Amino acid sequence: MAYNIADLVEHAIDLMPERVVLADDHHEVTYAQLEDRANRLAHYLQEQGVVAGDKVGIYSRNTCEAIEAMIAIFKLRAVMVNVNYRYVENELHYIFDNSDMVALVHERRYSSKVAAVIGRTPALKTTVVVEDGTDEAFDGIEYEAALAQSSPERDFEERSGDDIYMLYTGGTTGMPKGVMWRHEDVWRVLGGGINFLTGEYVNDEWELARQGAENPPMTRFPIPPMIHGGSQWATFQSLFAGSKCVMIPDFDAHGVWQAIDNHKINLIFITGDAMARPMLDALKEGNPNTGEPYDLSTLWMMASSAALFSPALKDEYVDLLPNRMITDSIGSSETGFGGLSTVTKGQHDGGPRVKMDASTTVLNDDGYPVTPGSGEIGFIARKGHIPLGYYKDEEKTKATFKEFHGVRYSIPGDFARVEEDLTVTMLGRGSVSINSGGEKIYPEEVEGALKAHPDVFDAIVVGVADERWGQRVAAVIHPREGKRPTFAELRPVLEKEIASYKFPRSFWFVDEIKRSPAGKPDYKWAKEQAESRPADEVAEAPKQAESV
Repeated sequence: MAYNIADLVEHAIDLMPERVVLADDHHEVTYAQLEDRANRLAHYLQEQGVVAGDKVGIYSRNTCEAIEAMIAIFKLRAVMVNVNYRYVENELHYIFDNSDMVALVHERRYSSKVAAVIGRTPALKTTVVVEDGTDEAFDGIEYEAALAQSSPERDFEERSGDDIYMLYTGGTTGMPKGVMWRHEDVWRVLGGGINFLTGEYVNDEWELARQGAENPPMTRFPIPPMIHGGSQWATFQSLFAGSKCVMIPDFDAHGVWQAIDNHKINLIFITGDAMARPMLDALKEGNPNTGEPYDLSTLWMMASSAALFSPALKDEYVDLLPNRMITDSIGSSETGFGGLSTVTKGQHDGGPRVKMDASTTVLNDDGYPVTPGSGEIGFIARKGHIPLGYYKDEEKTKATFKEFHGVRYSIPGDFARVEEDLTVTMLGRGSVSINSGGEKIYPEEVEGALKAHPDVFDAIVVGVADERWGQRVAAVIHPREGKRPTFAELRPVLEKEIASYKFPRSFWFVDEIKRSPAGKPDYKWAKEQAESRPADEVAEAPKQAESV
């Protein structure tokens, strides 16, 4: 036994076999059934030659079969590879090849893409196809057929807390990379091995399952796709604790609130504004089938992570969902959980602000903590339970995982400022910061300010070339239907949120903002929009800081 994902799930299975673990709109799976089905898939993969350390891909939307496959892979001590279901063929080939994938579980709808690239990845010899109601021709074996011919026994080799959990990054600032964690480290940071609220270590590997067995089960709903580490770990937390997790393959704002009613959901997990904004509109509209407000009597917690959750949106949710806990947290593939705040109305302006945990800090260029309230910009750094590095990329590993004063840190490039009250304001990735006349401007601050205007549905902020200042702030805006706010209309809102030198001066309006499936902004796409055509509006340049 070990601090291993498969072991931790098996503890819950052994204590609560008859509880429901997974559910969608058509069927439910109990913990005992999860055990049977995951064991069968693990044995099938084993029979095809998959061994400990081998890479097995999951190319799927949020389905019960995807979770069964994850657990099967961990039972074998193999390494799961999360495949973005939006990838085109060249991107698929990259991740199949870069990960050294030997087997793949995929939904039938993706069969033609798999067929187009599998010939260029000779190591990938086994494909298992999950039926999804589509009729694409496929090679490989159908998922249920693979289970039917394999053993349901739990007779695998002993596992270790040193087994590898790998999470491919979203690739928003470069090609995706596989971040390698030890199972114990990632469980400590994201899975409940360290209590999020108290910072205390759990007593042993059975504690989460014991606590789950002693209490009524929760029903949880991780809404972002399982390619996102936040959704994976929201699900694993549920499995470790004997709870039920609802799987809905596609995001739909009204569908979220309907699922909460239908499944009596207690906790939902989202990734910032990309989900929160359309959900808010749907909540205000009410149930289109009945014309009545949604019944949310069972919902008591809404958690957001990994993408900007704008202060203006938070305020509206506090008004519309009184007496619920709403939280906003930070993290990345390279750091895991970094800090959390409980949302109350009118907390602050600007970027996301959280209270960091004991292992996360903001360091200056010399590796020392920045002084609270000084206004100094530093970078987020985490110590203790952190990844081993990037798969097959020593150069990037050295650049991200650094040692200062005898302590090894994970430093993925997120900049921040520590306030006088010791909360931390997130400013975004340094790789997308804007240097305008010597002033550093961070997109997340400006994006949050823009989205405080009621006519702005979504926005991405980038830097574009400027003859005088080197770069100027540019905004790509998705306005609400029938609206197109001018700079004069935006200015009063911006003035309440950010300094004038941070104001966007060029504006492009689009029908939709391109984001990753997890809701993260695609800055490369936004830059291309700004460089491909003249701006729809250009505003008068604000004064730069006196020091410029």
